[in-house]
Amino acid sequence: MGSPESGDPKKRMELAGLREDVAFISAAFHLSERRACKLLGVDRASYRYEPRSDRKAGLREELVKLARQKPRFGYRRLHAVLERCGQAVNVKRVYRLYREEGLAVRRRMRKRLVPQPVTEPRLTQPNQEWAMDFIVDGLANGRMVRILSVRMSHIGTTICACQLTLQDGRVYPVPDKKAGEMKRI
Repeated sequence: MGSPESGDPKKRMELAGLREDVAFISAAFHLSERRACKLLGVDRASYRYEPRSDRKAGLREELVKLARQKPRFGYRRLHAVLERCGQAVNVKRVYRLYREEGLAVRRRMRKRLVPQPVTEPRLTQPNQEWAMDFIVDGLANGRMVRILSVRMSHIGTTICACQLTLQDGRVYPVPDKKAGEMKRI
């Protein structure tokens, strides 16, 4: 990468710095402005250019004031408000000033529900919590078997087990022997 100090002609110094250099050379070496500008490669029109003050300072202030009052209004809506107030201004100028001032429609943040921490209930006595579950299985002969299991969570025992068959829809209680085998799970 080139730099203005290394002599790369494509890299230009800031105009303010060049103006100071032209003024220094013309004062120190008693050169005319024309020769000092030619020596540094500065256009004389650029050297003499005086930047104009902001002609629309009042419009800019009014726009910022309105945007602060109505943060949900965009530049088009603010343009309509300005026109209603009596300011004849182009919408493109309003947009340019709107962007230069860093104004933007503030987007509403979604309200997020903060999940409340769920505390696990402490089971201290029987009949506080029950659990129910269906168990489905296929037999070797192709029949499907559904078993409804009801459990008391505190003790950890299966209270009742009922067998349901899908073909006839009838409920058959499981014999005590099998329920006894399943008591401690």
